[in-house]
Amino acid sequence: MFRFLVRRILGAVITLVIISAITFMLFYAVPRDPARMACGKLCTPDTLLVIRHNMGITDSLPVQYWHWLTGIFFGRDYASYGHCDAPCLGYSFSSRQPVLSTIMSRFPTTISLAIGSSVVFLIFGVGAGMIAAVKQGKAVDKIASSASLIASSMQIYFVGTLALYVFVYQWHILDQPSYTDFTDNPASWVNGLLLPWLVLALIFTANYTRMTRSQLVEQLSEDYVRTARAKGLSRRNVFFRFAWRGAMGPIVTVFGIDLGVLLGGAVITEKTFSLQGVGMLAVKSVSANDLPMLLGIMVITASFVVIANIVVDAVYALIDPRIRLA
Repeated sequence: MFRFLVRRILGAVITLVIISAITFMLFYAVPRDPARMACGKLCTPDTLLVIRHNMGITDSLPVQYWHWLTGIFFGRDYASYGHCDAPCLGYSFSSRQPVLSTIMSRFPTTISLAIGSSVVFLIFGVGAGMIAAVKQGKAVDKIASSASLIASSMQIYFVGTLALYVFVYQWHILDQPSYTDFTDNPASWVNGLLLPWLVLALIFTANYTRMTRSQLVEQLSEDYVRTARAKGLSRRNVFFRFAWRGAMGPIVTVFGIDLGVLLGGAVITEKTFSLQGVGMLAVKSVSANDLPMLLGIMVITASFVVIANIVVDAVYALIDPRIRLA
């Protein structure tokens, strides 16, 4: 198991380096010059050169990337900002603040949104899929399948706006969505994020309902499951000991990827509910052409997806020891 995880971690590090290199080259090779944008209308060549030097973008792209990469491990010195301690992702072009600390200040909101919605859609999505599989062909199965199909076709910006209008502005059942630190006031934390949780979970619940149902229906038709039933094992024992374990693999895989993406920033949800998380920060950085911030968000988002895949591989190895040999 240890060697299995070491191989996955080494592969993840190489993947992140490749992703960061490609992203860096794409972002910094764009036609728009951030130094010229910061220079303003009355910009002279000398002033432009100074601004580029202060931003750390006077060298060639490979040299800039090397400085950025070494800054993550050893820190980096900037002409206008001074020393940036490791791990250093640079300084924002627009706010002049360290990229990493800015992203970390937004992370509690994004983590709360991702974890809370994940709990909701796992409970309701997997639960509804299990019931639909057990009641295959009956009214409950048809209702669950139809509801999941309708829900999966909806968009967050439409459902979120409608939910805000109905539950916040018309019926006054819920407060305006906002983020409060859990340690300060748990009740306000839940109340402020409840509506975004439900809206974000709606789409995922539909997907997990269909996926769980299809996987369980397939497993219940396998020969080894029917053999277990023929040997006299109870329906409940066969369902959870054999069918459910066989269906866990795809569900764990998709959940790991979904959670990694959510932790990287649920952009549309945060924008719809005006939550100041990583997703909202990414939207503002795109508008401001803030390349260091965009690069930092991209790398951290990719890191979460890669880490989620490592966790998924580890869970797979626990479920099926044969995978450890892969």
